[in-house]
Amino acid sequence: MSHALQFYYDGQWVAPLGTRTLDVINPATEKACATIAMGNAQDVDRAVASARKAFPAWSVSTREERLAVLERILVIYKKRSEDMAQAISQEMGSPIARARDSQTWAGMAHLEEMISALKTYVFDEQRGNMLITREPVGVAGLITPWNWPMNQIMCKVAPALAAGCTLVMKPSEVAPLSALVFSEIIEEAGLPPGVYNMINGDGPEVGEAIARHPDVDMVSITGSTRAGAAVAKLAADTVKRVHQELGGKSPNIILPDADFEDAVRRGVKGCFSNSGQSCDAPTRMLVPRAKMDRAMAIAKETADSFKMGDPADETTQLGPVVSDVQFGRIQALIAKGIEEGATLVTGGLGKPEGLETGYYVKPTVFGNVEPDMTISREEIFGPVLSILAYDDEEHAIQIANDTPYGLAAYVQSGDLKHARAVARRLRAGNVNINGADWTVAAPFGGYGQSGNGRECSEFGLTDFLEIKAILGYGETA
Repeated sequence: MSHALQFYYDGQWVAPLGTRTLDVINPATEKACATIAMGNAQDVDRAVASARKAFPAWSVSTREERLAVLERILVIYKKRSEDMAQAISQEMGSPIARARDSQTWAGMAHLEEMISALKTYVFDEQRGNMLITREPVGVAGLITPWNWPMNQIMCKVAPALAAGCTLVMKPSEVAPLSALVFSEIIEEAGLPPGVYNMINGDGPEVGEAIARHPDVDMVSITGSTRAGAAVAKLAADTVKRVHQELGGKSPNIILPDADFEDAVRRGVKGCFSNSGQSCDAPTRMLVPRAKMDRAMAIAKETADSFKMGDPADETTQLGPVVSDVQFGRIQALIAKGIEEGATLVTGGLGKPEGLETGYYVKPTVFGNVEPDMTISREEIFGPVLSILAYDDEEHAIQIANDTPYGLAAYVQSGDLKHARAVARRLRAGNVNINGADWTVAAPFGGYGQSGNGRECSEFGLTDFLEIKAILGYGETA
């Protein structure tokens, strides 16, 4: 990576003010695949000053000017898509086929959707003698995660630019290579200097400096609930807007009238997708008590069918988890599940046979999980499924909603009317019925400790805008 030891400020690549560096570890090999510069609070000051200087002009740019910029980014993004996929596969261990058709694709799809949304978005609305107008919130600080790097970068950068905000972005230091490729795309697209700024670093140094900076008007973070709460506390002194997309422990209710075998198989695959490293993964499968044994058998067969291995292999379905820290945390939670008495159906502690190098986690299924068990309540963020039994529909809904989180939920039923009724009672920002296709047009965000605000399409654009009322504007012509 030619710019790995640099940051992008004011339309150019520049050296950091400090000397600290960090090796980026390929989780499949446990070896460094790059070394990046690590920023500090002074680097943040410089980046924020660049964004602040660019804001007056960019904030009054026209819809057409912003559309032209986004469309140039899209063209270059498509041209660099293989570079992006390779970077994501190396930094987070995503199987290359998935890095192309899910990880890299998601960034492109969100950008296309934002272009579409911007074309028709209503910024001005006249009500008699009053104008309601929506204006950019200001300088946005964007803190993005490692698990869906381009999905989350684009979910923040695209609406910020579309709204007329300038920005400072801190990608995850665990998976920063895709952000470097993206910053090269931005450079080639020729944005006005200072509109987009990128700095690498960790949360305690760079993330906290962004959150508390007096010249940052809004912070948008995707990460753990702990990190989101920390950002909100740091932002409170300057009363800046805080947008959070945080953790989840999503229930998947399989109702008695569902195609049971199909629903269980899809539930396992959904949980293990991205090696279980998705905040909206259906990690709590709820089944009728009488069908627990059948659910465990189907889940075991499905889990055992996944092909694990080298992410560079086009046929690999499950790669490693992102880091040794994440591997250790998952192992500790698997051990806790065994200790607390859940039935270990398949998988368990240690690495899969033949994959001793790399942070590979055995695809793991627990059955007979009780709602108060640790594995039923804590976000594991790995390929670990908990199957819980319910007595009746009311019991299922009660278990589903018995969580501090509320990011996503899933309902499986052979009766659409029935599924709709249950979906309305679930306390989650997204509810999926019968494995409906995911779409970038849907608002994404959660209830409770899953965060505040919504991303994607016009919903994401709205979150980067302030509402102004101008009274005495004059009657409609």
